[in-house]
Amino acid sequence: MNILAIGEVNRLEELKQKINGQAVVHTPDENKLTDVDWNYYDVVFDLNADENLKRLKTYFSYYKKILIASAVKISLSQLSYYYGSQIPFTLIGINSIPTFLNRTKMEVSFLNPDDEKVLSLLAEKLKWSYLRVEDRVGMVTPRVIMMIINEACFTLQEGTASKEDIDKAMKLGTNYPFGPFEWCDRIGIKQVYETLEAIWNDTHDERYKICPLLKTRYFRKESFY
Repeated sequence: MNILAIGEVNRLEELKQKINGQAVVHTPDENKLTDVDWNYYDVVFDLNADENLKRLKTYFSYYKKILIASAVKISLSQLSYYYGSQIPFTLIGINSIPTFLNRTKMEVSFLNPDDEKVLSLLAEKLKWSYLRVEDRVGMVTPRVIMMIINEACFTLQEGTASKEDIDKAMKLGTNYPFGPFEWCDRIGIKQVYETLEAIWNDTHDERYKICPLLKTRYFRKESFY
């Protein structure tokens, strides 16, 4: 199987680890996609499609098979509405936020329910398992983790505890693999902030209203450690 993958270096590395030799993965220059031989590829992974909507026009023009696209900051329904035309390929959403891709189960969404049959066959070939979630901004896991990071920022901002103590408490108390600030740095504060912003704009749920401390760190491009 030939796979074309597009995205940031850390996400591409996660995908390669996930595939682990079960398919040939090519990673072209994002600025030269019009030079790609699209017929050669069985499936395309666009790991930051929800951050680059203009690039999707390339797929509409050239690609006719399976596109698995990041659908955390924007839903597949929104993507479909954005283009206002018949999608010429099977479109499947994936949670490709850094640290979430190379997990036991892929978190996926579908624009058309029947497309799950396509993913089921692909997952079998790649020896993957997946979890189907609703086509909503933030999916499920990103909503939970980003909300926890945001709440941790409020706790730190109020001076209730240090970031080291908060991280330690979350790891020991809930058996999380990382504390919220450590996880934020691994994901990248840009991803955390922009995902929270997208969920807030979609829901206006107070749980996703961004903490001023997190906002300041984002604009200053600062990590927590």
